[in-house]
Amino acid sequence: MSVKIGDVFPNAVLTYIPYDAQNPDVCGLPQQLKTHEAFKGKKVVLFAVPGAFTPTCSEAHMPGYVERVSELKSKGADIVACVASNDQFVMHAWGNSYKVKDDILMLSDANGELGSALGLVNDGTARRMGPIRLARFAMIIDDLKVIYIGVESAPGVTVSGAPAVLAKL
Repeated sequence: MSVKIGDVFPNAVLTYIPYDAQNPDVCGLPQQLKTHEAFKGKKVVLFAVPGAFTPTCSEAHMPGYVERVSELKSKGADIVACVASNDQFVMHAWGNSYKVKDDILMLSDANGELGSALGLVNDGTARRMGPIRLARFAMIIDDLKVIYIGVESAPGVTVSGAPAVLAKL
């Protein structure tokens, strides 16, 4: 069963590499992010992509958030985060390629813990991408409560794109 509006966002452990303004080209040590600790009392815009550096994710999904991150924050988002099935090192490199610094938190769900808890995973085996890949979606979480969710039902970016999320903030 997939997560729906009004549900409590699941408690999951994700990983990331914090941005270091003093050493922006250095890959730091991975850190854990426990969603209930990090998101409690905050308004979070979370968007998920099946894979970093993949065509639709890189050409259509991520650029919209990079271009509109300040708008998202000015409309109340405390945290803007991207999550993918890739490991934290790939997510860090992908964020660096867009120069997101610490504007967008680049999260790894490499074990599929969050995606499985949300009921938003796809089997990427046929495309040689592994059995657990995140679906393409975006959500707004307000103090751990899901208040918007847009899951793409076809290729492309519509309900999970930054314009759709901005309209719901």
